[in-house]
Amino acid sequence: MKSLYTLCFLALASMSTCNGQTKNKKMKANNPLICDPQEGVCEIKPVGDSTQQQPVVEVKNKPVKILYFTDPICSSCWGIEPQLRKLKLEYGHDVEIEYYMGGLLPDWSYNSGGISKPSDVAHHWDEVSQYYQMPIDGDVWLEDPLSSSYPPSIAFKAAQLQDKAKAVVFLRILREMLFLQKKNITKWEFMEQAAKKAGLDEVQLKSDYENQAKTLFQEDLNFARQMGVRGFPTIFITNSEGQSEFIYGFKPYATFESGIQKVYSSASKKEYSKDWKNLFSFYPTLTLREFAELSEISISAAQILLNKLTSENELSKITTRNGDLWIREGK
Repeated sequence: MKSLYTLCFLALASMSTCNGQTKNKKMKANNPLICDPQEGVCEIKPVGDSTQQQPVVEVKNKPVKILYFTDPICSSCWGIEPQLRKLKLEYGHDVEIEYYMGGLLPDWSYNSGGISKPSDVAHHWDEVSQYYQMPIDGDVWLEDPLSSSYPPSIAFKAAQLQDKAKAVVFLRILREMLFLQKKNITKWEFMEQAAKKAGLDEVQLKSDYENQAKTLFQEDLNFARQMGVRGFPTIFITNSEGQSEFIYGFKPYATFESGIQKVYSSASKKEYSKDWKNLFSFYPTLTLREFAELSEISISAAQILLNKLTSENELSKITTRNGDLWIREGK
């Protein structure tokens, strides 16, 4: 199972390799990866019995439930943040999203696909940043590389024990730390900072992180295998009758809308204010692509407006060489 998720991580991290036909052929010769940057994920041959029956998913609180299999260090999952944020604004009244950790990187005790050490990932992350138009600084793999994605995954499960909504905020903060600030989020000091910022009890988080959350994380790994998850992001959109739509990898927003409509034809799109203050009241941090997608304006128009608001001290900004993050706090 560990090799399964490891290979998925390598595939996601090495998206640029898939853009070159010659390199792609070499990759396929080395391992059973089928890499397609247009899909936003790489596939491998399933391990074990792929015909096993998937468990029944209970839908209770809202007409539609989304099962989202992800990982704190998954670059393609970072790439679909704009789609998920818009979905919550437009369909949150009908749709409930459940987050499950997939266990992308157990450790570095392997050599596969041309990526055998953290430094091999740095350049690839820079390239996928441009592809997804989301800021990702790959230098974390040169300056303070992560040894595994398990610690922040377990911390997320600990956060869920306190408050599921705050856990999602916690996950977002961890990803911003990793992708923009080059923080090694396997270190407790950064997990603790993220917990405090998300409004969680850090002492309780540490206790749960060291105890119950480990079991819950293993349950997520087991559930992912039951559901046949082979890469990230993986999304199942389900209704109370058991009908399900499957979304694999990076997809445009229209794909998510279509999936919801197929399982719940009565789903209604809620109008929301596109005013910048309203958007930042929902999401206090936004990337350029996120703001453009939520505002429904062009990237260039979004850039002009965000820079204007920054110059007027309405927003602050974290700048990276691969893009920026705008912040509105305490206003």
